[in-house]
Amino acid sequence: MLQSIYFKNTKISFSDFGKGTAVVLLHGFLENQTMWTEIIPEISTKNRVIAIDLLGHGATECLGYIHTMEEQATLVHHVLQHLKIEKAILIGHSMGGYVALAFAELYPECIKGIVLQNSTSKADSLERMKNRDRAIVVVKQNYAAFISMSIANLFSEANRERLAEIIEQVKLEALKTPLQGIVAALEGMKIRKDREEILHEASFPVLLILGKKDSVLNYDENKQQILNTKVELISFEDGHMSHFENKEELVESLNGFLNKIQ
Repeated sequence: MLQSIYFKNTKISFSDFGKGTAVVLLHGFLENQTMWTEIIPEISTKNRVIAIDLLGHGATECLGYIHTMEEQATLVHHVLQHLKIEKAILIGHSMGGYVALAFAELYPECIKGIVLQNSTSKADSLERMKNRDRAIVVVKQNYAAFISMSIANLFSEANRERLAEIIEQVKLEALKTPLQGIVAALEGMKIRKDREEILHEASFPVLLILGKKDSVLNYDENKQQILNTKVELISFEDGHMSHFENKEELVESLNGFLNKIQ
């Protein structure tokens, strides 16, 4: 199932499961395609599911010192062209959602639908940009400590003890991310465009999934981006990692969304 191709002389890793409507899974920052391990069997019974390691993550190599969301989107398009897939539904977690929106802007004819899971269409605020610069300094000084702190903070405080074993597994996967990949992703997210307009003008269905206790993306602020749109909102009670904290509800929500587009 695991495959690789080259994009701009850079090795790209992805997996391909099932048959049917093409569904592309895009992981978040410090993650890789293994984040979807327990989700893929649940949604690939009726769909063809492609999980991609984005630039500088998982088994995909780094391309440069800044991995823009546009470059990541072009990579996704390259994989779809290789697989001869003309249209797909994109499901993006966090940074993966930023990539999905960049893809929708660059290749609107290739989109059947988008799920933004614990993600946002909004650009970074000035404070958020400064935080990313601080993160770059910290990760260069103490890589392992940065990973450990960053991963734990993605889970709601109430779940950190209950999901301690999973959190350790996520940290181990994150530690496979090279320093260059981390810095390039932080730089790319920092300069990404605001794409809220896509949510207002989309000709395809969009689902936004938010966690009420998400420490990365403020729940109330991010609800505002879909006012006066046709975007469907599903809210969970926990943090930024819905695929672990709310797995059953997430699978039900994704299958419901996918079934409507068949």
